[in-house]
Amino acid sequence: MSVSVKQLMAAANDAVPKISAEEARKLVAKGALLVDVRDGTEVAKSGKLKGAVHVSRGMIEFRADAETPYHDPQFSKDRPVILYCASGGRSALAGKVLKDMGYMNVHNLGGFKDAADAGLEVEPA
Repeated sequence: MSVSVKQLMAAANDAVPKISAEEARKLVAKGALLVDVRDGTEVAKSGKLKGAVHVSRGMIEFRADAETPYHDPQFSKDRPVILYCASGGRSALAGKVLKDMGYMNVHNLGGFKDAADAGLEVEPA
């Protein structure tokens, strides 16, 4: 059975709650991991939210899995994770993958520009 992008997005949005910039700020202050899943060229052009780790959407599974040589130790299944991209689609899909991998506390901040416009600080890539 094939699945459409629309169906994948619906499942991702159902699984991963969307949060506001203020909610993200509070979670980060309590130790949540902030992850930018945009492509490197996007991050290089605009910078990233302050304190965010950049992991492109295509590498999220490898960085999040402790059994791979690409694992990033900042990823821990007991640490809240907040994801964002350009508009919220890739971050929702990445969040669904993390949920499927056993990460329980995963949130979608949505789009970079919206978060920056809402007052979250930006830093160079």
